[in-house]
Amino acid sequence: MPRRVVALIAAAGKGTRLGAEVPKAYVELQGQTLLERSIRAIFASRCVDEIIVTVSPSMEAFAADLLEARGLMGQGIPVRLVHGGGERADSVWAGLKAIGDEDAVVLIHDAARALTPAGMISRVAQAVADGNDAVIPVIPVADTIKRVEGSKVVDTPDRAGLRAVQTPQGFSLPALRAANEAYFASPSPGFIATDDASLMEWHGTPVACVEGDVMAFKITTPLDLTLANALLAEIRTTSLENK
Repeated sequence: MPRRVVALIAAAGKGTRLGAEVPKAYVELQGQTLLERSIRAIFASRCVDEIIVTVSPSMEAFAADLLEARGLMGQGIPVRLVHGGGERADSVWAGLKAIGDEDAVVLIHDAARALTPAGMISRVAQAVADGNDAVIPVIPVADTIKRVEGSKVVDTPDRAGLRAVQTPQGFSLPALRAANEAYFASPSPGFIATDDASLMEWHGTPVACVEGDVMAFKITTPLDLTLANALLAEIRTTSLENK
């Protein structure tokens, strides 16, 4: 890459919908936590120079001990822990402030997308390095979507033009910093940045798309975790059969 690439993993949330006794990022999937799997995928992409993980202050010591014990703190790519905030946008902003570069490619990734392929990560980074200030990986929407108000259907958007958005989302650091500074200095009433790309759209920055991957689904509910376990079991079985 012609520019440094910094990956920022959002892992400060509680993830209560998963119903686990620990925050979602620390739930285990086939013997590895979601956070570990996300970090390993970023290592495997071979395009990232530094990883910053946003954690809640109460989980900092646990996260540090975990990553140290699993050999993820000294693999040639620096991994740093930064305190996140109450909302995702606060955590991302805290992570951005911890980046020392004036210019870099920034990949913002959800720890819950623990099965994201390494190739997709590098694809997003390359698209930013090629000159796009904001890049998102997307996949087509399979379900029919209804827009609803109250208990009534208002209309049915044409799904041909709809896409589901995944992470990592990639950005030029100066452009992302400028959008965050504007957002926190003077937030618009009624606007909530549901992801970093929506913040860039709000700030007037064009957002480019690259091909996503079905394996980059977000593990949010117990059903998602069951699916992820089944997929990993199938991958392991297929790998053994092909040896």
